[in-house]
Parts: sequence; structure tokens; C-alpha cells
Amino acid sequence: MTQEELDALMNGEMDLDEEDGDTELSADIALEEEVDDESFSTEHDPNHYRVSAMHSWPPPPPTDDNKMVHQLDDVTKESEEKASEIFDLIEGISNDLGDGEKQVKSVNAVIKSNIELFETLSVKFPHVEAFKTQLTKNKEASENMGEILEIFQNGGDTIMNVMDIMQYQDIHRQKIERVINVMRALSTYMNHLFSGKIDDAKRVSSAVHLPGDTSTDDIVSSDDIEALLASFGKK
Repeated sequence: MTQEELDALMNGEMDLDEEDGDTELSADIALEEEVDDESFSTEHDPNHYRVSAMHSWPPPPPTDDNKMVHQLDDVTKESEEKASEIFDLIEGISNDLGDGEKQVKSVNAVIKSNIELFETLSVKFPHVEAFKTQLTKNKEASENMGEILEIFQNGGDTIMNVMDIMQYQDIHRQKIERVINVMRALSTYMNHLFSGKIDDAKRVSSAVHLPGDTSTDDIVSSDDIEALLASFGKK
């Protein structure tokens, strides 16, 4: 309690309850500040840092997970590898569809030959029902093979469309590489812009505290500096 608060209390201008309330309020504020400081330090701990659009400071720690060019390089590399694997799988499916289409055509040719044969036999031997039955079955089989052939052909067309769409992956990779090149160019430009003639190891270290700083009370006064210089003169 300050002298002013003590005088006010003696004169009856302030109540102890009010003082206690102020004390409790100050304690609550201090506690909230302490909690905020702890959450801030934890939030921006490199081991617990999470990128968030709600916070703009401090920047993320320069770990491998946060290095932008490093991440983009990984994206382009992994995308190219996965795209190559997808193309290999698509090519395998396309080859299987092509082989299936050839086999269907070969079987359908045999069925058409059977149809011609049973048509001839049915004409020459109209009283034999087996020839008519086999003729009907072969015609149905030919129709089914035609539908299967159409499915294989449609599958091949779909595979070609998929491969055309996958070409955009290469365009996206080139766009990312262009962004990487721009970022590297900016980095090189900034390094040249802030470069100096004096080596950093030869530079004088900066002062920790200066008069007018509000972040700390540990400021060296002019009297302290004069006393320090005087002590050097006595040695």
C-alpha cells in the first residue's frame, strides 16, 4: 500500500473492501497474464508449433516441416513419382483391355462361323431340331460377345481420357517449380540487398539495453557508466 492510499484510508476516503477488491483484481489480471504467457510460449514452441492464420507472430521455426522451398521440392518430387506409378498402372490396365478385346473378336469369329454352318444345315435338314437349336444359341452368344466387346472398347476410351487428365499433373508440377524459382530468386535478391562490406564476425555487438527501452527496467544509467570508467582508471 502506498503512502497516498494509507492517507486516504486514515481520512476515511477509501474502504478496505475496495482495497481488497483492487488487490484481487490485480491478482486476477496477473494470473491471466501468466496463463497467456504460458500458452504463448507453448503455442510457439518449435515442438508444438502449428501453422495458424489467426497468428502472424512469431514466424514458424525454420524446421524441415516449415521450410517452404523444401516442402515444395518434396511435393514436386513425390507428385512426379506417384504420377509415374499411376501411369504404369493405367498402361497395364490398357494392355489388358486390348488383349481382352482381341480375344473377344477371335471368339466371335468362331461363333459367326458356327452360325453360317448351322444355317446351312438347318436349310438342308429342316427336320433336325438340333441344328435350329444350336443356330439360335450361337446367335445369342454372338450378341453377348458384341456387348462384351463394346465394354472393352469403352474401357479403353476411358483409360485414354484418364491419361489425358493426368497430363495436368505435369502442368501443376511446372507451376510449382516456377513458384520455387521465383522464391529462390527473391531470396538471392534479399541476401544481396542486405549484404555488407564488414564480416559479421568482426562487427561490434549490439547493446542489450538502451535508455528509453520499455521492455525492461535493467537499464544502465549515465552514473553507472561514469563509475565503471572511473574504476578502470584506478586499476
